[in-house]
Amino acid sequence: MSTNLASVLVDHPFADDVPLLHSVDDSLTAGECRARAASVADALRAAGVQPHQAVAVQLPNDPRAVVTMFGVWLAGAVFVPVNARFPAAEVEHVLNRTQPAALVTTDGVTKLVDGAAYGVDDAVVLWTSGTTGAPKPIVQTHSGYLEMIDRVLEPLRGKSAEPRTAKPTPNLVPVGLALNAGIYNTVFGLRAGAEVVVMDRFDPSVFAALVQRFGIRSTVLPPAAMTMLNDDASVTDLTPLRFVRSITAPLSPLQARRFSDRFGVTVLNSYGQAEMGEVIGWTARDAREHPEKLGAAGRPLPGVAVKVVNDAGEPLDGVGRLLVRPPGATAAAKQTGRLDAEGYVDTGDQGRLDEDGFVWIEGRSGDLINRGGNKVFPAQVEEVLRLAPAVLDVAVVGVPDDRLGEVPVAFVVTVGDVDDEALGTVCREHLAPYKVPVAFHRLDELPRSEIGKVLRADLVARAVGAG
Repeated sequence: MSTNLASVLVDHPFADDVPLLHSVDDSLTAGECRARAASVADALRAAGVQPHQAVAVQLPNDPRAVVTMFGVWLAGAVFVPVNARFPAAEVEHVLNRTQPAALVTTDGVTKLVDGAAYGVDDAVVLWTSGTTGAPKPIVQTHSGYLEMIDRVLEPLRGKSAEPRTAKPTPNLVPVGLALNAGIYNTVFGLRAGAEVVVMDRFDPSVFAALVQRFGIRSTVLPPAAMTMLNDDASVTDLTPLRFVRSITAPLSPLQARRFSDRFGVTVLNSYGQAEMGEVIGWTARDAREHPEKLGAAGRPLPGVAVKVVNDAGEPLDGVGRLLVRPPGATAAAKQTGRLDAEGYVDTGDQGRLDEDGFVWIEGRSGDLINRGGNKVFPAQVEEVLRLAPAVLDVAVVGVPDDRLGEVPVAFVVTVGDVDDEALGTVCREHLAPYKVPVAFHRLDELPRSEIGKVLRADLVARAVGAG
């Protein structure tokens, strides 16, 4: 029988009376976690859920959500996370696409119509990002998910044959279990033999308090959360935090430097996708030896191969399509139709490799703007616009144009008044003329997904609607 992710909790090294799972207001011991997960599994079986059927879970992001996830796996079922803040129409969409046999909410277990049959190794239904199109469900397996986690844990565990005696630092998970990042980092912490601390929603002051309360030395943060911490004057100290690994979205070098300079924390970038896990990242040694490369995604992890090709599939020395071959876990990648005969996944990103093996992400292939044959990378224009003191947030998108095919248009969130001419001047000082946006639109905030990615398709629709 294949490995079940439930073993990460069942076989956790903590004794039953040792605290294991925490939130701002609650804590559970390892024994309580195991007992409650077993109780969830019993309730699912009693409701008629069969092995290899799916169970949708819509709960607030607290310890109950974590033990319910493991209870689904203990019952031999497939976990389908549903955002607790989804309206009824969104919930219905998820249920229709995944066909679960039951739905777990704060009201308990509701049996649905006979659910679809999933594979014996299937563990969790995840969704592609959906930033440029409709999100698509993909299924990760128990064995594939564990391989992705152990791929990252292996170098952290070291080469010593002696067992570790020091208790690992608790793993603070600042994103919800409705997201792959939340699931991954929760399972990752438990797999590492650590306690786990979950947050219901990100709040800078709550995050700072949890860091101090649990002595967090290393954690993960989405770029949007780092920006919130950068901009929150009430948060002045993140001691004893030493390392932050960026997750879920491309990290602006400017925001990385702001965060590092303000809090004295080393920012380690990383890169991965739900289909294949983390495949590129920084080490602490890289950060010490290559501070000038802050902003790169990092270098390929052990066993990972990377290449950059043109549209014809030929290798490139410059910017092109980024292809990644993970060491395993290709089952989910096959579902996307982006896996070639050699095992390389077309990431959908534009990137380049430098002379030291660092990977630089230039932007999504679908975001690339072709202005009359000239390529414009939105991230480059956005980085320049952030140099304007009045600009708090910015996104640049390609908008259809009858003469040039596409033109760049900027959406900015500003503090105070700043006119278009001033923004254009900043761009012209640093960019080729064809990269300068043809228009600047003001918003109170950019539309973002649950993990902080800008919903560019929404912005394109707004620009088209504005003429």
